[in-house]
Amino acid sequence: MDRRFPAKLYRTLGALAGLLALSACLVTPGTFESSLDIRADRSFAFTYKGEILASEMGKTGMTGGAPSTDDDSEGETEAAPTLMQIAARDEDFSDALADGADKGDEAQMQAIAAALTKEKGFRSARYMGNRKFEIDYAITGKLTHAFLFPFNIDAQIILPFVAVELRGDDRVRVKAPGFANGFDKSQGPAGMGGMGSGAGDEAAKALNGRFTMTTDAEIMSQNQEEGAQTTPQGKRIVWAISPLTSDAPAATLRVQP
Repeated sequence: MDRRFPAKLYRTLGALAGLLALSACLVTPGTFESSLDIRADRSFAFTYKGEILASEMGKTGMTGGAPSTDDDSEGETEAAPTLMQIAARDEDFSDALADGADKGDEAQMQAIAAALTKEKGFRSARYMGNRKFEIDYAITGKLTHAFLFPFNIDAQIILPFVAVELRGDDRVRVKAPGFANGFDKSQGPAGMGGMGSGAGDEAAKALNGRFTMTTDAEIMSQNQEEGAQTTPQGKRIVWAISPLTSDAPAATLRVQP
C-alpha cells in the first residue's frame, strides 16, 4: 500500500473542511433572551431565543496544523484536519463543491440550520445570512449530570454559552462564559488560535441580551451586584449582557442530595 495515501487524504480533507464542517467557526451569541430555572429538587428548564453568530477562523483552526508538503517524507507526523462536524455530517455538499467556496459556505450554513431543527430542544433554527442563525431552543430535565448549551458530541471545539456543573452531593454551579467578553474569543477555546482579531471584535460588539435565573433552592453565591429579587416562585437574578460585560454570570446553589 502507498504510504503516502493517508497524507494525501488528510490534505484533501483539510481542503474540504471549510465546506463540510464548522471546524473553522466559533459560535457566539448575538442579540438574545435566555433563562434558566433550577428547582431545589434538581429539575430544571433552560431557554435560549435569539441570534447565534458563526465567526470564521483561520486555516490553523480548520486543519489542526500545517501539513507537510513533502510526499516522500518518512517518519513525519501528518497533521490531520480538525473536523468539527456540528450538524452537517449527514448533508450532501456536492453542489457546494461544484459551485465554489462562497456558495458552499451558504449551503453549509443552511444545512446546519436544517440539521439543528432535528435535534432535541431546537424548536426552530433558521439561517439568516451573513453567518447568523436565529435560534429558539427550550429543554427541561433533571440535574443528575452536567448540562451545556450549545453542545454537540461531534464538536471538537466547544465554548459553551451556559454550563451547569454538579459539585459534590448537594451543590450546583452555574456559569455562562459565552455571555461575557472576558473570555478572549480571538484565541478560541483550548488555545485554538486562528480567528482574526477583526472577527473577534465583531463578535464582541454583537453581544446583547439578558440572562435570567430563577430558583427556589438556596443561593450560596452569585455575582450580580444588585442581588436576587424575591418572587412567588422563589428568587430571581437578572444579568444584563452587553459588549461591556467582562464577568461571566455565575451562581452556586444548594439543592437536594
